[in-house]
Amino acid sequence: MSWGTELWDQFDNLEKHTQWGIDVLEKYIKFVKERTEIELSYAKQLRNLSKKYQPKKNSKEEEEYRYTSTRAFLATLNEMNDYAGQHEVISENMTSLITAELTRYVQELKQERKSHFHDGRKAQQHIETCWKQLEASKRRFERDCKEADRAQQYFEKMDADINVTKADVEKARQQAQLRHQMAEDSKAEYSSTLQKFNSEQHEHYYTHIPNIFQKIQEMEERRIVRIGESMKTFAEVDRQVIPIIGKCLDEITKAAESVDHKNDSQMVIEAFKSGFEPPGDVDFEDFTQPMKRTVSESSLSNSRGDGKSEPKFGSKSKGKLWPFIKKNKIIETLLGTKSPKQQKEPLSHRFNEFMTSKPKIHCFRSLKRGLSLKLGAGPEDFSNLPPEQRRKKLQQKVDELNRDIQKEMDSRDALTKMKDVYIKNPQMGDAASVDHRLAELGQNIEKLRLEVQKFEGWLAEVEGRLPARSEQSRRQSGVYEAQNASGVNSCAQDRESSPDGSYTEEQSQETEMKVPATDFDDEFDDEEPLPTIGTCKALYTFEGQNEGTISVAEGEMLYVIEEDKGDGWTRIRRNEDEEGYVPTSYVEVYLDKNAKDVHKPLQKISE
Repeated sequence: MSWGTELWDQFDNLEKHTQWGIDVLEKYIKFVKERTEIELSYAKQLRNLSKKYQPKKNSKEEEEYRYTSTRAFLATLNEMNDYAGQHEVISENMTSLITAELTRYVQELKQERKSHFHDGRKAQQHIETCWKQLEASKRRFERDCKEADRAQQYFEKMDADINVTKADVEKARQQAQLRHQMAEDSKAEYSSTLQKFNSEQHEHYYTHIPNIFQKIQEMEERRIVRIGESMKTFAEVDRQVIPIIGKCLDEITKAAESVDHKNDSQMVIEAFKSGFEPPGDVDFEDFTQPMKRTVSESSLSNSRGDGKSEPKFGSKSKGKLWPFIKKNKIIETLLGTKSPKQQKEPLSHRFNEFMTSKPKIHCFRSLKRGLSLKLGAGPEDFSNLPPEQRRKKLQQKVDELNRDIQKEMDSRDALTKMKDVYIKNPQMGDAASVDHRLAELGQNIEKLRLEVQKFEGWLAEVEGRLPARSEQSRRQSGVYEAQNASGVNSCAQDRESSPDGSYTEEQSQETEMKVPATDFDDEFDDEEPLPTIGTCKALYTFEGQNEGTISVAEGEMLYVIEEDKGDGWTRIRRNEDEEGYVPTSYVEVYLDKNAKDVHKPLQKISE
């Protein structure tokens, strides 16, 4: 079955068919190219999707990925990233193995097809030329035969006419013989041309054309085989990544199976457990008899009384179950009781007015008084946290310090080995050059060990292995003790947390202000008592429930030791042990002019 024998007369159709075959190949190349673009786009979208849901570094989201369910989700995101990589591999392999190869092959195919059909046209032109020569020889032979026949007839006519001279007859006879000779020559030439044409035609249709068509057939068959192989490669490229994609899916399944609801529930307990006991029953208060309200003997009220280092002037316990706070309560505590005019002003305006009107020292004293619990910087021993959370933080700090010690020791060991090498081989370096660094590392290790001992002591105290801290250590970390000691401090009363020590969402929304407690203790706790500058009379009863305030009864006379600095508070004293702040609008102040004049320099110094 050969195109040369079966399709010897279908040159034009073969030309069209082979062109159609090249068009099909180019269409397939375009299809594969678009498939690779889709794979790349899909891989890019998968990578962007995985990146979008990855936890941000140093963020709250990163902490949430300690649970098994979120870790499984993170593993899924990582596997999807690898999954996207396999689609990129598909695109790359299809581009290199199919698109690039077929594009180059199409160019070669076009050149080969052009060459074959050029040879075919050349053979056709040759046979057409031979045919034209045959036709010309045939027409010449036919014309000469007709001329010879007319010459013969003319001779016979002249020979039969008695009136024609003998010379005319002889001339006619010679002309007839000449024509006959020319006809014979034309016949011989025609016969020779005919034989040559038949030979050329036979060679054309049985040799040249079959050979050319055979080459075209082979070319077309190679094209068909090549497109089939490309389709097979198209499938193999996908099949090669199936095991890796399957592995990715297996890893996702494995991650999903690793989700442990019990473990996650336990981690929630570890994350938010405060260590406090639930409050006990509230005692019945009989208001028919004049008696003080009995504070609930709950574990919470007991914890507030434990570790109380210093008496607070005018402080009273309200005996609430737990300090539930409302938003901005800390700022309101700092700003003090509002006058009727200030009640109409926004809180931000009052705070800005407070910060700009008060002298800096007075502002810091108020900040210490009002923000020591909620907005203060966390103490070094994490005593502002509930017991369980404090234990976890201390343990993390000890582990972190131990890791730092190990790093420093590794560095010291490496430098020691380097020094030994320098001692044995002085040409490699000066051994004395590392002594300074070794000394620094030794000092760093010693400092870190002291830190570890300090934090381990606090950790042991929390776990109950050591007695209660000394007064000095309690003062250094005084934020949490202030919370326990003062059940009536507004920051503690209104703090938005549940009895188990967990915090609500509003806690993170409040402004964090860093006020180191130890700096204030050193600066203000040891200051000399202020002299009296006058007296005052309480116009209304004031219950001093916040730290630094003092309770007064209506009509009570007290001493003024510090007048209002513009924040709406006046500092008064009842006796040597009781002093504090009351709202200026609650008292009528009688300043001693002489004492006030004497006190002016003290105001300037404080300012």
